[in-house]
Amino acid sequence: MSRALSLCGVILAAGESSRMGKDKALLPWPPAVSGQPPAAGTFLSASIGSLTLFTDMVIVVTGRNEATVAPVVYASGASLVVNPDPSRGQFSSLQIGLQEVLNQGRDAAIVTLVDRPPVGAATVGKLHGAFGSAIARWKWAVVPEYSGKHGHPIFLAREMIEAFLKAPPTATAREVEHQNQEHIVFVEVDDPLVTVNVNTPEEYAAVQRAVPLLRD
Repeated sequence: MSRALSLCGVILAAGESSRMGKDKALLPWPPAVSGQPPAAGTFLSASIGSLTLFTDMVIVVTGRNEATVAPVVYASGASLVVNPDPSRGQFSSLQIGLQEVLNQGRDAAIVTLVDRPPVGAATVGKLHGAFGSAIARWKWAVVPEYSGKHGHPIFLAREMIEAFLKAPPTATAREVEHQNQEHIVFVEVDDPLVTVNVNTPEEYAAVQRAVPLLRD
């Protein structure tokens, strides 16, 4: 028995970016290509664009940075919801974002973090196809895997969304996933960006250098 997908994108962007020294959501992206003008996009706008290909709406969870990121959110055709206390941690933003998914009448989500360079459309497409197959087998989630490491974006069916929402505020996403591991499908991909996390200027510079090489 198959189930229709009603996917909503969720981007967690409420962090303080303290180690970066500036809001990671607004870092220029994609990296400049030799001989071409600098890109006008940002981590956030690129993430929205990546998820828009496979959803009919994208929700960005902001925090104290609402005023500065809102223009990018709206210009990219997304909507936002505010975490009133992002100091509670990333899991609180996840719960707020997933609750908004249900509030908007959707029953599945693609979740990613704004401090991860957007993965390629082919990678998201592969995960999207795997998700369709997974929920047909009554699985709850699809998680990408590269070289033995799990990453983002993750695809969540309603059952997994509800598992996250029912968890206590002190929980972590990893704990909830571990408790429901038998319902998760891990999909091997050949895109190293699924596991890349950018927290410092040095990491940002490194991924800027690496991504043009991955395109070749």
